[in-house]
Amino acid sequence: MEDDTLDATAADTDASGAPQLRPQTLVLTFYGNHVLEEGNHGVYSGSIIDVLGRVGTSEQAVRSTLTRMVNRGLLRRQREGRKMFFGLTPHAADILRDGGRRIWEHGAVNEDWDGSWTLLGFSLPESWQRQRHDLRSRLTWSGFGALYSGLWVAPGHADVRGIVSELGLDAHVKVFHARADEFTDIGLMIRESWDLETPAARYVAFDERWADGELASGDPIASRLRLVAEWLRIIRTDPRLPVEHLPPDWPARRAQETFRRTARQTEGPARKMAREVLETMVLRSA
Repeated sequence: MEDDTLDATAADTDASGAPQLRPQTLVLTFYGNHVLEEGNHGVYSGSIIDVLGRVGTSEQAVRSTLTRMVNRGLLRRQREGRKMFFGLTPHAADILRDGGRRIWEHGAVNEDWDGSWTLLGFSLPESWQRQRHDLRSRLTWSGFGALYSGLWVAPGHADVRGIVSELGLDAHVKVFHARADEFTDIGLMIRESWDLETPAARYVAFDERWADGELASGDPIASRLRLVAEWLRIIRTDPRLPVEHLPPDWPARRAQETFRRTARQTEGPARKMAREVLETMVLRSA
């Protein structure tokens, strides 16, 4: 999965301190909230413009984003009279299901680590700077940290065959699954190989923004859209390191409790409002 698919690394904030989530992030989150489980449904562009307008996205930004997402194979469109309806492609549906698993199944706190590690070593020609950059970016996105310059590590059994093959680097990469010797200080290794400050700060900021429930007390469809988009942005950039080797005050647990509590509070009202304001139709088979 490309690291810009959900723009999860966007770090800018607005005047209130809220993350500035890009329109594509919000569009996909909207579809994950209200369309994914409905099957082959499309949503009228005017409905999408209305919902994203509730979180501050302009009509022009929504329209241009929808067009780009069609061109990128994330959405498909179908005209019905004078209206245009947009539905998910299978590729986009897979992306959203993956995000759903990260949110609802895996969570932000890795308490079920089995003690194993995935080691990936690579050696690329000096002139392959672009390939090296692409591989490192994809490994970081997949939760790997740099143990040494050409040796990367991730907790658990990470399947990187798709990444390596997509980049055409099968002949240059070796992957092993192993356990650390007792001699190895895993806590120190984690601190040296991963940036812990950035995800920790994001969890703290999220909890501070949503803990009192005030943000979820207004427009339920807008509140849930921003809630899920902000949370997914955080956990997609968190390598889910084993919690037993993280600082004792690791803020992911408290932030996750806040997210799940607010998600429960907003789910019913957001679905009810979606039924009232969204114009949808079953799309013809592609």
